[in-house]
This record gives sequence, structure tokens and C-alpha cells, in this order.
Amino acid sequence: MKLAIIGTFAITATCLLAQGPSGAQTAALKNAIGMEFVKIPTGEFMMGCSTGDSTCKDDEKPQHRVRITKVLEMGKYEVTQGQWKGVMNKNESDFLGDNNPVENVTRAEAIDFSNRLNMRNDGYRYRLPTEAEWEYAARAGTTGATYGPLEEIAWFGKNSNDESHPVGGKKPNAWGIYDMLGNVREWVADTYQANFYATSPADDPTGPQANYGERGQPGYQGGAGVALPVMRGGGWPNPEGFLRASDRYHYFGPTLRVSDVGFRLAREPIAR
Repeated sequence: MKLAIIGTFAITATCLLAQGPSGAQTAALKNAIGMEFVKIPTGEFMMGCSTGDSTCKDDEKPQHRVRITKVLEMGKYEVTQGQWKGVMNKNESDFLGDNNPVENVTRAEAIDFSNRLNMRNDGYRYRLPTEAEWEYAARAGTTGATYGPLEEIAWFGKNSNDESHPVGGKKPNAWGIYDMLGNVREWVADTYQANFYATSPADDPTGPQANYGERGQPGYQGGAGVALPVMRGGGWPNPEGFLRASDRYHYFGPTLRVSDVGFRLAREPIAR
């Protein structure tokens, strides 16, 4: 069905090069199932509605300064179906291909995937990135609504032929990360609160700490005690206005399973 909506692992450093924040080349790191990660520099950025972007929604405002203070690696690509099958022993994606992004996975399944990687004790903790980490990595030092011309960096409604594509087929951002916009939308760790940006901590924000799905709480979205998860990045069926670094998707519950939603992982070293 095609449904779209508007034991211990050794770690090896590969010679795969990614563009660093100042134009320097940095090596991507690969784990034993072939997932590649790019080290993200600590720093600060302006999160939310990009200067000059007239299409922002209210929940992308106010633009606010955020500092990423912790060592972090971001997935160079969206998690692929081949990697998913190697851990989960199944694949229910609509657009089949080992190098295509896995889709038709719920947020809980994405978290289960990361937990299974963590059980392998390879020296890293794998997880979904926070919204702030995701946007920081997507922007890669840029300040506009996108990190490049959409036709060059993203698969979206205009050029996707109504399907996903193998990861890495478009140009990366300045930090060597691919498909941050387009191909499939990506689950992140945060749950949704419409006005969170007005009170967000400056350092390493992790999203609302209360259950904002509860009736009477700020950001209540309906239902009984359901905190709505957030997706980022836009996907293959979306028009270009949805493919912006600051755009936030929140209007579906945690059991959503569709062919334009997948994920990428972040990881951080475990202190020894």
C-alpha cells in the first residue's frame, strides 16, 4: 500500500570524507553494520524561523539562540532498509531497496532499533536526535530556510516521481550530511509543544518535560494523554514549502506508519 501525507561491534574509521564546518575534510565513522556518522562540532545557532522566511508557522517562532555543548555524531544518511533488516530481521517499507531509507516504521520502532544497537555495547549510545540537534546538523552553519537549492539537495514533490530514493543521491550539506531535507521525514526525540520556543533553555534543549498531551496543559492537541511526537525535514511527496530547516511536523500520534516517514540516528560516546 502506498500511503503518503502533505554481541560487541567493532568501530572503524573509514576514509569516507565529509565537508567540515570550515571547509576542512573530516572522516566519517562507520559501525559494524555499515552506519556512517559525522562528528558535529559544538557551537551555537539561531533555531526557528529563518531570517527572511515568510512561510514560517507560529510554532517556529520566536527564533532563539541555542548552544550545542556536547560531543555528538549524526547519521550521515537516513537509516536504510538494509541496516534495518540487519537488526530487526524484517522490512515493511513500501519502496523496497536496501539503500533506500526505511519507512513505514513507527517512532517506537525507531527507538527499539536504537536500543538494539545499544545492547551491542560498541562504545556508543544510539538514539533519536533532539529537534535542536537535528536543526543544528541540518543547517550546518547556514542561516537560510534551506542549506542549498532544493533541486540539488532534496527529493521532494517536484522531482521524486512519487517515491523515495537511495540515500545520498543528492548533494550533502556543508558538514557532509545527506537528505536532511527530503526523501523521508524523520522522527526526532522531542514531543510537541506549540509555544516551547518562547521558554526553551539555551543549552542542549530536549523539548517539553511535562506531558503536553494532557487535557488542560499548554499545547494540548486532543485525545487523552497523548504527547505528539515531532518529525523534521520534509519528504518525497511534499511541496517545497514543507522542506525548510525550521519546519516542524507534529499532527500525528506515535503509532503513525507511512511511506514518507523514516529516521536517522545520533550517537554519543559512552564515558568509560
